[in-house]
Amino acid sequence: MVAHSTVEGNQGTEEPQVSTEASPEFSQSQRSKSSQLAAVIQTHFRPFNYARDFKIIAKTTSMLEESGFYWGPMTVEEAHQKLKKEPVGTFLIRDSRQSDVFFTLSYKGSNGPMSVRINFKNSKFNLIGSKESFDCLFKLLEHYISSPKKGLVRPYRKEPVQSLQQLCRRRIIETCDGKDIDRIPVHPILKNFLHAFPHPL
Repeated sequence: MVAHSTVEGNQGTEEPQVSTEASPEFSQSQRSKSSQLAAVIQTHFRPFNYARDFKIIAKTTSMLEESGFYWGPMTVEEAHQKLKKEPVGTFLIRDSRQSDVFFTLSYKGSNGPMSVRINFKNSKFNLIGSKESFDCLFKLLEHYISSPKKGLVRPYRKEPVQSLQQLCRRRIIETCDGKDIDRIPVHPILKNFLHAFPHPL
C-alpha cells in the first residue's frame, strides 16, 4: 500500500524517553519500592513525554475497542492467517510487537496479507514509509479507504455481523459526517454512544 513500508522490522525510537531512574534525594527504601512498582506495572506502551500524547493514545485505544476491528495483542502470523482468505483491501488493527510502536495495520494486499507499522510522532499518526500524517488514526484509515488506489476497503471485525446499534450509529455518522453530533435531538446517553466512535468505518 505504501512505498518502502517495512513489515514488523526493527527501528529505534527517535523520541526521547522519560527517565524512570529515581532522583538522588530518594532514600534506599523509596528506590526499592519504585523498582518493585516498575516491575509490577509492565505495559506494552512506552512512557509519554506530553499529556497531550497520552490523551490521544488513550482516546484512540478507547475508540479502537468500539470499532470491532481492533484485535489487541496478535502476532503477524495470526493476523495474516485471518486475512488470507479475505477479499483484497480487508484490514485490521492490532498491537505492534515493537516496543516503541503502538499499533500495526495488517491488510490483504494484491499479493497476499501484509503488515505495516503505524508511527505516532509529534502527536500525529502515519504509516511507516509514508510522509502523510494525520491527527487521528481513523482519519488515516479513511484516507486510504477513499484513495484512488483503494489500498483499504473494509475492516475485518471480530463479529462478522454488527449489532443493530452499531449499524444505526454508522448510518447516523455517515449522514452527519461525524460532525454536529451534539446538535442531534437525541438523549445524552445516545450522544455519548455516538461520540464513542464518530467514524463511518
